[in-house]
Amino acid sequence: MSKILITGVDGFTGRYLAALLANQGDEIIGLSHSLITNPVDGLAASHVCDLTDAQGLKDVVAELRPDKVAHLAAIAFVSHGVVEDIYRTNIVGTRNLLEAVSAVGGAKAVLLASSANIYGNRVSGAIDETVVPDPVNDYAVSKIAMEFVANLYRERLPIIIARPFNYTGVGQSIDFVIPKIIDHVRRKADRIELGNLDVARDFSDVRDVVLAYATLLSEPSAVGEIFNICSGEAHSLRDVIEMIKDISGHDFEVTVNPAFVRKNEVKMLWGDRSKIEAMSGQCSVYTLRDTLAWMLEGQ
Repeated sequence: MSKILITGVDGFTGRYLAALLANQGDEIIGLSHSLITNPVDGLAASHVCDLTDAQGLKDVVAELRPDKVAHLAAIAFVSHGVVEDIYRTNIVGTRNLLEAVSAVGGAKAVLLASSANIYGNRVSGAIDETVVPDPVNDYAVSKIAMEFVANLYRERLPIIIARPFNYTGVGQSIDFVIPKIIDHVRRKADRIELGNLDVARDFSDVRDVVLAYATLLSEPSAVGEIFNICSGEAHSLRDVIEMIKDISGHDFEVTVNPAFVRKNEVKMLWGDRSKIEAMSGQCSVYTLRDTLAWMLEGQ
């Protein structure tokens, strides 16, 4: 059994990862930005600390002395309105955490959740981990900067970088496009406004994503490496809409609202997952259709 610290444990991904790791027999300690009001399955204990509070973070980590760390906490919404918050939390906050963990020592794995957004616009072909980053928005810039900060700690910490592509599932905020569409369908709405319908994304199921994270945390050969977390298939938003209509049996009108079209929109994000498959033998469990059906059921 390992004592695992999960930052952002009360977030969408953190809740699924905590439950999975606890079910595997690990002791899960959570770190959150504020008091957790909705219980997190599998959580043994939790602490409240802002990532930008360097001393507070050092005190918490020194008390806990975790065996492993999964750093999920971040401002993850690309269109978040306060740019300074994105950089402060995603870069400075990560550095504060790495400094705190390195000061204590003894960690066997430190998983950092980056993002496939760092790859920018790649118009053809699946993206593997050797593709040179080309970020086109502040969120992506903050994530590649976070990776560079992590490089400063590679000699002191067993760092693993995960680059998840888009993923979704039950419980994700309706700020994100698929939960937004699912919410409209479940309410039997007859019309929805969206942004660019021609973007294509590699969508994974959150349950596959946390399974990949758990695998990386448990595999010594993952240390020092970068891994794409993806399904290996890309679907346009138009395809997703048609799939949702087909599964639900509910038809609805879609209109494009120019206000929802992002200035620096990444047109295509399609991942190559061969590296993590070669290391772990792990394949995706869920198809996009499986995920959408699960979300429509809401369970």
